[in-house]
Amino acid sequence: MKKWNELVPGAVVLKAGSSLEFKTGSWRAFRPVWREEHCIQCMKCWMFCPDMSVKVEDGKRKEFNYDYCKGCGICALECPGKKGIKAIVMEDEGK
Repeated sequence: MKKWNELVPGAVVLKAGSSLEFKTGSWRAFRPVWREEHCIQCMKCWMFCPDMSVKVEDGKRKEFNYDYCKGCGICALECPGKKGIKAIVMEDEGK
């Protein structure tokens, strides 16, 4: 058996389009919480989310899809919010 440092970096994708079959949000430590009253609908959260976990309906941002959100916090970091108050805050997953 090869040691970890002898393995080639990378992953195996068994078939195209299979990511919807694998819900990956169960292991995050923090979750983003959307505060609609502070949202200016700039869609930066949608643009920057690496997991496409921001739901959009009729051209407007809605809740998160927590089945796929990994809690990276990029959405909260990029959110300008309204009048300096962020529309996305990160909370401990245990709350």
